[in-house]
Amino acid sequence: MSVSSLLRCSLRLERKHVATRLVQQRALSGADTVNALRPFYFAVHPDFFGQHPREREVNENSLKRLNGYLENLQKHGSRSLQPMKLTFYVRDTKENSDMQPDLLCPGFRSVSFTLQTHDVLSTVINVLKSCSLSVEHMKALRASAETSKNPREAGVPFYRPIKWDKSYYIFTGFRDPEQELQQAREIEPSLSLWLKNNEPEATKKHSASLPRREELNRLKRELCHRFDLADIRWQRSWGVAHRCCQLQSLSRLSQQSPEALVHLQGHTVMFADQSGMNASGHVMLGTMDVHNQWTKMFQQLSSYRSLQQQTDWLKERISLLLGGAQVVHMARLGPVQPISEHYSTLNTFHKSLMSGHLRLHPRSLQGLNVSLANDRSNLSLHEMGQFIIPTNCDPPKLQVFLQSHAPEARMRTNRKKQLQAEEDAVVKQCLQSLSLRSLSKEPSVSSSQMILCCKRLLEQRSPLMQGLHICVSHFYSVLQDGDLCLPWDWKS
Repeated sequence: MSVSSLLRCSLRLERKHVATRLVQQRALSGADTVNALRPFYFAVHPDFFGQHPREREVNENSLKRLNGYLENLQKHGSRSLQPMKLTFYVRDTKENSDMQPDLLCPGFRSVSFTLQTHDVLSTVINVLKSCSLSVEHMKALRASAETSKNPREAGVPFYRPIKWDKSYYIFTGFRDPEQELQQAREIEPSLSLWLKNNEPEATKKHSASLPRREELNRLKRELCHRFDLADIRWQRSWGVAHRCCQLQSLSRLSQQSPEALVHLQGHTVMFADQSGMNASGHVMLGTMDVHNQWTKMFQQLSSYRSLQQQTDWLKERISLLLGGAQVVHMARLGPVQPISEHYSTLNTFHKSLMSGHLRLHPRSLQGLNVSLANDRSNLSLHEMGQFIIPTNCDPPKLQVFLQSHAPEARMRTNRKKQLQAEEDAVVKQCLQSLSLRSLSKEPSVSSSQMILCCKRLLEQRSPLMQGLHICVSHFYSVLQDGDLCLPWDWKS
């Protein structure tokens, strides 16, 4: 028998074994869900969108929201879940290359769908079908799903890097992600060569975007002044033209119904995927919503403010129980969390603390921060000094962990402040010395990485960067408005 035949038989047996095992279990565990969604992860993995930063950011955030949805389904079922709309940019792999709807550019397409399923299996099938991916390997699970109503819990995370045996790619013809990434790193040009080849294009795009940039700044100043807004922000790194359209839409609504926007006074407005209020108290305007939906949300702001007050009260009570440590929402480390979900998380945690009778000195953890995570997380200390605490954490275990790790948390918190101060200083120095229009970084770039990058840029002192907008990222890219994305570890 040939090697190809052996591989084919091996794959068939493996799939049959997995399907049989899942039917016997009558449920999808975390590990089984990962296996079932492998074609999907392969098609949307953010690492394959290095030359398209915005699309990569959309996929990263959507994956986080999808994983949270799956975890909540497995833990609580569909009772506590609201319908969730997701958008992914899907690569045209061999499996879906014949599908051509909504092509944005050669290689990938945009797909949007809403999750409102009641179990993990249905959710997986819905995701695969929505992205035009095969569900053949899921057929054996349908029968078991009809009789299985209590999915078994599993501690394995839903999303993890794809790592298959090399023979799989040889047999199927799919591209090996690790090999592709390695090849991309090997052919990555030096910074000077890349700037020489791309600076003219960036300058041309930047010049063309200047009128839109001026219009964007004018609309933002006008709306903030007219309705006494604290700020206007964006959830994603949308282009200038896109952001202008969003502000123009809000401006038209203010002219048609000025009384509706009066409720926004003192708030920060954020254009996001959905309308409402987030955990930070910012008013979110869904970019896909119409004016009527925005107006209805403005009318509900009094209820949102009441919920925000209750949330603040819960944070104060929790802080008293945790020795003065403050509850913070680490928005940059995850998707946007609605205020209702944040309140529910705080309320669950507060009840757990009240029943656990913690005995912490009132000021023993003063100056430290804690962040609440989903029920499947473990107690941990973030590299920046925040305690990551699952909402269902055992109070006695929590007390021991907090007390034993408090000195290390203070060290890391102080280190974070020092790094932030150093980062601010070196960014300011880069802006002045290199004559940049702006210098920013993606959330996934750490302060240490940013500092190292900026120091090397100061040593390079390339005249080709003068007058440009620079964003430190993980890949090279020229954005549609002329902004340049540079990898933080660029080659000399």
